[in-house]
Amino acid sequence: MRRVLVTGGAGFVGRHAVAALTDHGFEVHAVGRTAPPGVQAFHAADLLDEVQRRAAVRAAGASHLLHLAWVTTPGRYWQAPDNLDWTAASLDLVRTFREAGGSRAVVAGTCAEYDWADLPGVQGGRLPESAPCRPATLYGSAKDGLRRILHAYAATAGLSLAWGRLFYLYGPGETPGRLVGDAARALISGQRLATSEGRQRRDFLHVADAGAAFAALLASGVGGAVNIGSGEAVPVRAILESVGALTGRPDLIDFGARPLGATEPACIEADIRRLTDEVGFRPAYGLEAGLVETVEGWRAALSNAASAP
Repeated sequence: MRRVLVTGGAGFVGRHAVAALTDHGFEVHAVGRTAPPGVQAFHAADLLDEVQRRAAVRAAGASHLLHLAWVTTPGRYWQAPDNLDWTAASLDLVRTFREAGGSRAVVAGTCAEYDWADLPGVQGGRLPESAPCRPATLYGSAKDGLRRILHAYAATAGLSLAWGRLFYLYGPGETPGRLVGDAARALISGQRLATSEGRQRRDFLHVADAGAAFAALLASGVGGAVNIGSGEAVPVRAILESVGALTGRPDLIDFGARPLGATEPACIEADIRRLTDEVGFRPAYGLEAGLVETVEGWRAALSNAASAP
């Protein structure tokens, strides 16, 4: 049985990736501070601590690595200095994994690596993996730099490497600071939601599909960058209108109450042909069904919180 070591397994995407990896026949080991459910072994370690990180990788003895962990504090991670720490830790993680006998790694990237300022010239905002990468944030720059270095390292070290570029996510269990979760919580709680006109179009993928896509990518032999998205951008306004209808409080949404950032592109959409044609993965969730599940999840969570002693 193939053994995989997962970082970030207890996180938003990681929980779903762990379940999907098991379905692919992997023996799943996780490393981090919190043990995710469903793993065969857990290696407690601070991934930013060199001694703990290296010891955990060697103890796992995995043939495969799925690296999802990173700084993700909403509103902060875009320019956080922690991105530098995670870049250094990730380089050492992958090197230690390879030197310990590992053969294939998949690392999580981001659509923020792309040059969003050049999107009007990229097929109306649809981004293939070959689109220019000129990130505008420290987060995007750190991910892009890590990808470039790891790609060069993998070529010399004989490591099979793929890079999963995540687009926008939603789903039950979102942390505060994400569009769909924040909207659902506010409207269910009877709070007004101030937002832009919502004309910008974004590619949203259900988090369960994201986790499953990473598992499928790892199980495949596909290398290089692979977009992980739905392949269809929709107006933010349409998403919020759906959340408003599902919560029964569309009257609480104040469209146009907040300006859209001057650097926000009109459309960000993933070209997912590598994901579908080469990896063989297609998202299972339609947007409407995913939003229903997400809103009901938040309704249950808020109800349970309100009734707790």
